[in-house]
Amino acid sequence: MLTDYDVYLLSEGSHHLSYDKLGAHVVETGDERGVRFAVWAPNAKSVSVVGDFNQWDNRRHVMNLVGASGIWELFVPGLDEGEIYKFDITSRYQRHHGVKSDPYGFYFEHRPKSASIVHDINKYRWSDSSWMKQREKRNWCEAPVSIYEVHIGSWMRVPDEADRVFTYRELAATLIEYVKEMGYTHIELLPVCEHPLDDSWGYQTIGYFAPTSRFGTPEDFMFFVDQCHQNGVGVLLDWAPAHFPKDGHGLGFFDGTCLYEHADPRKGEHREWGTLVFNYGRNEVRNFLISNALFWLDKYHIDGLRVDAVASMLYLDYSREQGEWVPNVHGGRENLEAIDFIKKFNEVTHEYFPGILTIAEESTAWPFVTRPVYLGGLGFDMKWNMGWMNDMLDYISMDPIYRKFHHNHLTFSLMYAFSENFVLVLSHDEVVHGKRSMLEKMPGDNWQKFANLRLFYGYMFSHPGKKLLFMGGEFGQRHEWQFGHSLDWHVLEEAPHQRLQRYCRDLNRLYTSETALHEVDFQPPGFEWIDFHDTDNSIISYIRFAKDRGDHIVIVCNFTPVPHIGYRVGVPEACFYQEMLNSDSRLYGGSDLGNAGGLHAEYIPWHGRPCSLLTVIPPLSVLYFKPAG
Repeated sequence: MLTDYDVYLLSEGSHHLSYDKLGAHVVETGDERGVRFAVWAPNAKSVSVVGDFNQWDNRRHVMNLVGASGIWELFVPGLDEGEIYKFDITSRYQRHHGVKSDPYGFYFEHRPKSASIVHDINKYRWSDSSWMKQREKRNWCEAPVSIYEVHIGSWMRVPDEADRVFTYRELAATLIEYVKEMGYTHIELLPVCEHPLDDSWGYQTIGYFAPTSRFGTPEDFMFFVDQCHQNGVGVLLDWAPAHFPKDGHGLGFFDGTCLYEHADPRKGEHREWGTLVFNYGRNEVRNFLISNALFWLDKYHIDGLRVDAVASMLYLDYSREQGEWVPNVHGGRENLEAIDFIKKFNEVTHEYFPGILTIAEESTAWPFVTRPVYLGGLGFDMKWNMGWMNDMLDYISMDPIYRKFHHNHLTFSLMYAFSENFVLVLSHDEVVHGKRSMLEKMPGDNWQKFANLRLFYGYMFSHPGKKLLFMGGEFGQRHEWQFGHSLDWHVLEEAPHQRLQRYCRDLNRLYTSETALHEVDFQPPGFEWIDFHDTDNSIISYIRFAKDRGDHIVIVCNFTPVPHIGYRVGVPEACFYQEMLNSDSRLYGGSDLGNAGGLHAEYIPWHGRPCSLLTVIPPLSVLYFKPAG
């Protein structure tokens, strides 16, 4: 059933659609309908398919080895969808025996059970052709990208039904409507690949080709993505090719040898996470991962992958002490095999699916992460800006009286803002493990907490770079995120939280509608400082430009609770500047100090500009001004 050409491509590591060949597939052979099984286990002495259909007896359905390929296959007539199965593997070494889930399984039993389930994933009928055609032509670098990061199991639950989680179809009826109302362009889901441990949030994956059965069937997840697209919302998935768990039914020691992982623990084990590292130098392993990336883009119409823990892949000494890692062939710390894999991953995914996004969670100063491979880069479209995040969370958490001594936290990000295609992120990692929620990070009394948070978000959405905010941050979740509980939606009964939510909605809509705020995010012409020297007042001002330089927005941020009446700001034109956004508006819970809807610029040179505005700057606020007519 596997051709010689299939075997050649699989061993070479270039069978990009290997999910059509390996795993379990319902097929018709001649006049017989059944299931074709195939698995790679080159060091096995024997492999059997076991399941309810044969009472888990490994003598009943023994698989056949395809030449010297290391691939075992078997056609079992009479089987169909819904059959539960695993692979029973006896190694040729030390008579090791293991019963493994299918690495290419499309569907799994609900945890804590771990068997694979035969499932035909080609029967869903998609209705998102318009979105898919438009996506191919979309230049996301010049488009608004505002991402709502979501953990499905804790976004919202059903308290009247023992606090059960929402299904994929229930999310299609609730989450999509909410995201549209709030003005986000994309939903980014923490990993939905099948995983045994809830506490891992999905990042310790077992079933790389299966959406978790916690929330429904593969068709249910397809329906969710389809509905997102029909409503103009993109879907990104967190993808974890950096490591995998040691669970006995998973990839570890798969055929009695270190097949997917390195045998040397100095290269093959993440002690910090208690997981195993993929052997990126092995053709079949690279093929498995690249095929998996294409699988989600192909079969589930996913719009992009956010690759988790890229730094751990790039460096051989990541989270390792001296003597706990092995240098590369040149004596360096760079993981040359992982680098080659990452480049190939980015080349292949964009070749097959133009218009998709690949985004790196990379926390170091590795150069050219978002440059094309042919120019010496890693080939990602975008990269999380961890430096901006750390600096700003440190700064905004301070009592405003001390902020003038740390003014460089505000300005330093512009020194490197255009070195990569950055996404500004306030992610799930920043609201767990004692770090406090976004609202509770803010200093001061309750009014000041909300004012600081509005200011922070307003600054973020006017800073160069795309945007990402973790769920709950948009309405001022007070408790840290807990993966086993719903967000604190009940706080929206209180006016301050309602007004913060309205502010985030208006901010998103302004960001997506105003070209100057998103069109030139990754080049210097999109940003100019007006003044970043006013450290004593902790005030900064700058301009965001569209490609059409006449289309611009002036931003003024005041990071202290001191209002300023008659604060002059230099601007490019002598015209009326409309006050498009005032975070201190009473609509958002502020003191309602402002500029009566706008100001006329005067021919008074200031800050090196020919004209200037004599502004009223509210406390702990951000103001957006745009030329009108």
